[in-house]
Amino acid sequence: MLVTLTALTSPLAFAADAPKNVAAAVADTTRPETDTKRDADRKPAEVLAFTGVKTGDKVLDLVAGGGYFSRLFAGAVGPTGAVYMFNPTEFTKNSKNPVPANGSKPDPAHPNITFVNTSINELKAPEKVDIVWTSQNYHDLHKTYMGEGFDIAKFNKVVFDQLKPGGTFIVLDHSAKAGTGRADIESLHRIDEATVKKEVEAAGFKYEGSLDVLRNKSDDRSAKVFDPAIRSKTDQFVLKFRKPN
Repeated sequence: MLVTLTALTSPLAFAADAPKNVAAAVADTTRPETDTKRDADRKPAEVLAFTGVKTGDKVLDLVAGGGYFSRLFAGAVGPTGAVYMFNPTEFTKNSKNPVPANGSKPDPAHPNITFVNTSINELKAPEKVDIVWTSQNYHDLHKTYMGEGFDIAKFNKVVFDQLKPGGTFIVLDHSAKAGTGRADIESLHRIDEATVKKEVEAAGFKYEGSLDVLRNKSDDRSAKVFDPAIRSKTDQFVLKFRKPN
């Protein structure tokens, strides 16, 4: 069954109605202020509830950046779960900030997070996971700095293989105009969601539905996502795919 969910209540009201593990993760007082200041735009309670994350789950946060969602997932899965915070070397090689060593625990407040830092072509989680998550980075996997040997079709199959049967792959990204395919990736950092669906389903995933809470009809999708007029308020899609049992 395909499901499209919309936000019918305020974020705070939804957080109160969210699954207990999700509400606790959002309310976690160890979350840094730099994270909580972003909650109004990122709607973490709604988004995590949509993923279906449960206590004890194993999660791979794909191209995790600074770990905003890694910390949320760490709270949601609890001490019996695990979060693998993956930042590929293709993304970190020019970073001015120290990159945690592969296999290290980068966040003392969330010891169930383990850092994974390898080439994206060598991605392999320490164990099969229940959820693979990527936020605002799927479009980056098509960019020129990925190298000539990178193949998005092969990569989606790698993601498929990281999941347990019945596991889910969630893709959140900036929306491009319908029908534009990959045309706006380099210039606007946006991708057509129909292209994402086509590519992910080709790896064997089954599309399950979308979440509309990050949609913004006032974004005409013609501006670069870093434009101050639209930054943090772009029209974004959240798509859920499942690996068949």
